[in-house]
Amino acid sequence: MAKKELTPKKIKKELDRYIIGQNDAKRSIAIAIRNRWRRQNVKGFIKEEILPNNLILIGPTGVGKTEIARRIAKLVDAPFLKIEATKFTEVGYVGRDVESMVRDLMNISVNMVKARRQVEVAERAKKLGEERLIDLLLPGEDKETQKESREKLRNLLHKGALKDKYVNIPVYVHSFPLIEIFGPMGLEEVNTDLQDMMSSMSPKKRKTRRVKVNEAKEILAQEEAQKLVDMEEVIAEAKKSLENSGIIFIDELDKTVGSEGKAGPDVSRSGVQRDLLPIVEGSNVMTKYGMVETDHILFIAAGAFTSTKPSDLIPELQGRFPIRVELFSLKKEDFIKILTEPENALIKQYTALFRTEGVNLTFDKKAIVAIAEYAVLVNETTDDIGARRLHTVMFALMDNWLYKLPVRGIKNIHIEENDVQEGLKDIVQNVDLARYIL
Repeated sequence: MAKKELTPKKIKKELDRYIIGQNDAKRSIAIAIRNRWRRQNVKGFIKEEILPNNLILIGPTGVGKTEIARRIAKLVDAPFLKIEATKFTEVGYVGRDVESMVRDLMNISVNMVKARRQVEVAERAKKLGEERLIDLLLPGEDKETQKESREKLRNLLHKGALKDKYVNIPVYVHSFPLIEIFGPMGLEEVNTDLQDMMSSMSPKKRKTRRVKVNEAKEILAQEEAQKLVDMEEVIAEAKKSLENSGIIFIDELDKTVGSEGKAGPDVSRSGVQRDLLPIVEGSNVMTKYGMVETDHILFIAAGAFTSTKPSDLIPELQGRFPIRVELFSLKKEDFIKILTEPENALIKQYTALFRTEGVNLTFDKKAIVAIAEYAVLVNETTDDIGARRLHTVMFALMDNWLYKLPVRGIKNIHIEENDVQEGLKDIVQNVDLARYIL
């Protein structure tokens, strides 16, 4: 779907296919995504003054915060990164520095543009790769005298007659030894950059690899596609895409809120917030592809905020997340819909798994209601982990069949309410429920 066609209603409709309920969150996300396109089509200097409205999604675990991020990533043709705030620590402590998420996003953006460009040149690369393959199968310098033989060989290639034939293709490898830098996790970018620098400086060593013709066609076509793509243009387009359309989803933001005056693990949490602030506000971050501005990157944060609240974040960071959306706990009716309605509904997943064994799996309506009731019951009795509880309950219910299949003569399995009660009775009877807690 083109960006122009991604209206807020269409974005929400697409999210509805996978996420049950949480309409407020989906509306806010849809507006924020559409505003990216609106800003890029604004004329005049004011375009630079329009900043993204960053969001915080607040709600218990398992209600759809991360799923919204996953679906948005697939929906928008823009650089997208999901990262957990717990991966970061304040500079000076062991852990990644917050700027690394911008560097990671830039790598994603470059790879996206590069892949798109390679698709554009795929046909040309395929023909060039085919010519190289014919050269290898029919060695000789004078192509004119071999013209008839080359055409015959080309026809055989197109017909697949040579697919099982082996051919030796040249492979170039770098002749320098692998270098590893041991130290704090923040140095992984230094290690990567050093490897890239050494790769460009070191001489390439030629080796021969023996592969089947079909595999050789793919390898040579990929090599030709790499040559046809102008990396300077790729980097320039990737930088523009990141700075104008980039989205960073920061999960577990609530974990950066520590208890005041408490030593130990909380010591660097407020420091992480302070380090996040300039990135979210807008700053320049150095990547291996050059300087990147973060002013117009859209930041979407999420957290359960069960023992803390958004107002416990440092005031400056609160101000950079002006839109707060609450996601609500799931009820039995939501669980029933989650089991059946989304495109990736759990029952559809299990039906697909059973189909691989030649078995048609079906569920009675009352059985689906019973599964939802057990999921709600376990969430109420133990920790509420939202829709993730359905995975536990469904596996406990289908465990016996998953182990036994395939069984000769069994082509149809129909799950009724009695089957659910029998299969899940241990969940109710077992007081500590330890076996069923994720």
